[in-house]
Amino acid sequence: MNDVMGHAAGDLWHYLQIHGQSSVSQIIKNSQLDAKTLQRAIGWLAKEDKLTIVIKGRTELLALKEVN
Repeated sequence: MNDVMGHAAGDLWHYLQIHGQSSVSQIIKNSQLDAKTLQRAIGWLAKEDKLTIVIKGRTELLALKEVN
């Protein structure tokens, strides 16, 4: 299971690197990640402190943290 989640986190990271800030629904629509797998990938990257998460109303926006 960790391998699957690690690959999903990598897929999410690459998606955000290419597309920039995106909503969860955009990512689900435009990637191969389903909702459950995406939520786990978000948790993985958040734990590694690699994501910014902004909630605007009902929309959750994700972006990669900038490296200084």
